[in-house]
Amino acid sequence: MREVLLVVHTGHQSNIDLARQVAGRLAVGGVTTRVLDDEARDLGPSCCTKVVPADDHAAEGTELVLVLGGDGTLLRGAELARPARVPVLGVNLGRVGFLAEADSDALHEAVGHVLERDYFVEERMTLDLVAKVNDEVVVKTWALNEISVEKLIRERILEVVIEVDGRPVSAFGCDGVLCATPTGSTAYAFSAGGPVVWPDVQAILVVPSNAHALFARPLVVSPKSHVAFEIESTGHPAALSADGRRTFELPAGARIEIVEGEVPLKVVRLRQAPFTDRLVEKFDLPVKGWRGPSAG
Repeated sequence: MREVLLVVHTGHQSNIDLARQVAGRLAVGGVTTRVLDDEARDLGPSCCTKVVPADDHAAEGTELVLVLGGDGTLLRGAELARPARVPVLGVNLGRVGFLAEADSDALHEAVGHVLERDYFVEERMTLDLVAKVNDEVVVKTWALNEISVEKLIRERILEVVIEVDGRPVSAFGCDGVLCATPTGSTAYAFSAGGPVVWPDVQAILVVPSNAHALFARPLVVSPKSHVAFEIESTGHPAALSADGRRTFELPAGARIEIVEGEVPLKVVRLRQAPFTDRLVEKFDLPVKGWRGPSAG
């Protein structure tokens, strides 16, 4: 019996209607739909073949996690797919939806690919982090896009020291500092002035945000590097965030240690189109005048 976990942004009736259509089509094709208990009431009985708690076991035994929504909903689906080691397929029903594999107008086609098992799976690197206060672990989590450390008090400056592979690189006052994956390079890190990194490049990005220093440029380091941020002990508290979904308050003197994630995220791909095409499409980049490779 084939089974799919359906994760939906149920805040819009149109999303719910599409989810019901998807569940019906999957059922006709012999695929059982599993939904989360906190979404079951909104989706109604036509979607609720099987209802499960929204925890680390939600996607166990499924073929994939099918997400209908924006990037925030896809990140939620990723939280469920990763511990179960199953891939996630995102269909964008939001605005930019950079993480999604297909947009709403391609939903019918995407479901067809699932029914025919006509897709392939790639792995995206993640980040694992540990935050310590006086050598005591106070936070342990992970991120697909980025880990951000930001000032908690708006009127104050966050004083941090950046460390790579056990050696200090720079210290400065700033609004915050990010550590991102290639997948996350087009999200918060890009808005903070970081570079766009192709998803198949294995690297870790370090991007300061509004830093008051001469040497405060984005860094691209090895995926095997150990990155750490130390909050000045005589400074102010900070807010730690993983993918903007899991947030924690840290006191002055805290240390955040980041490494490549032990468990990558599996992502469903429906086509072999290069990342360049997606980048141009999502950001509506000006490419007029391009003549293509020389025929000779």
